[in-house]
Amino acid sequence: VQLQASGGGLVRSGDSLRLSCVVSGVKFVNYAVAWFRETPGKEREFVGRIYWNGAYTDYADFVKGRFTLSRDNVKNTAYLQMNSLRPEDTAVYLCAADKDYYSSQYDWWGQGTQVTVSS
Repeated sequence: VQLQASGGGLVRSGDSLRLSCVVSGVKFVNYAVAWFRETPGKEREFVGRIYWNGAYTDYADFVKGRFTLSRDNVKNTAYLQMNSLRPEDTAVYLCAADKDYYSSQYDWWGQGTQVTVSS
């Protein structure tokens, strides 16, 4: 099983980025996808998750109204659209997949993509 996150980069405050997570090796439609982020010295943070068919999404309070999750089950890809980025959004963003939408321990993880937001 592989999860390949991409789309990160260096942007300015207020800019947008779209992250992608391509999942292979499993039947993608059976899995919810979640995004987390990591910064040095801080615990990993939950960013959001999307149900297998996209019917449900949940977001951390600090991204509500700015970030949007979506997925394309034909392309086996989940997306994280990030708008109005702030310097505090700087982190490595990781995607994870699990059959359980409410999982607290995701089965599969990607390697992460770096997002850096300058002020």
